[in-house]
Amino acid sequence: MSVLSLRRRVRLETERLSLRPPTHADFRPWADLRAASREFLTPWEPTWAADHLSRKAFTNRVYWAQRSIAGGTAVPLFLIRRADEALIGAITLDNIRRGPAQAGTTGYWIGEAYARQGYMREAIEAVVHYAFTQLDISRIEAGCLPENTASRRVLEAAGYKYEGVAQSYLQINGRWRTHVLYANLRSDRRGRAETP
Repeated sequence: MSVLSLRRRVRLETERLSLRPPTHADFRPWADLRAASREFLTPWEPTWAADHLSRKAFTNRVYWAQRSIAGGTAVPLFLIRRADEALIGAITLDNIRRGPAQAGTTGYWIGEAYARQGYMREAIEAVVHYAFTQLDISRIEAGCLPENTASRRVLEAAGYKYEGVAQSYLQINGRWRTHVLYANLRSDRRGRAETP
């Protein structure tokens, strides 16, 4: 199977989740989950546009996801809990760079009611495996606010290693914020002794 055909039919399965691209039918569950989790999410995200929860904005997200997957620039996926088909969050392998870099960046969010139950670790591990084995990505990066202990812990548990700090890296909740940077490498030898 070619990488292009894999991209067009992305569906990843974990122990408890199905990860798949968003569809137009996801609008109401997505809008309800984001609205219910607003206070939980906004300290860690860019400022929401006035129409953030509108059907039009969501439709644009769905079309962007389709174009990104087809073009190989990003893999946006919704986290669906298989037990009840509930939408619980999302993860994106974004900014996919080919050529000598063979790299991408992970970003993710989870609804407040589903946080700290191991779902995001499952999702991150599935996306990392897919990126390394199916997309031939060599390096996956992630950044988060230094005080976001939960995000730092899930990255470290999923095999990412701390690499440093980026000053004024992203605008989060209306302000330029410094981030700590992590990376997960397909052939990671950091911290291992060289063999003779």
